[in-house]
Amino acid sequence: MEALTAVSVACLTIYDMLKAVDRTMTIEGVRLLAKSGGKSGDYVADE
Repeated sequence: MEALTAVSVACLTIYDMLKAVDRTMTIEGVRLLAKSGGKSGDYVADE
């Protein structure tokens, strides 16, 4: 969860810096691909 939050904040920071150039930018593809450990165990997303 922390990694997904960090990536989202980084993308929003880049968007904020570049919005003067192109306001139609979109942030896409932020998703969990794999994780290990934790209460729910390991997870690998389907491709």
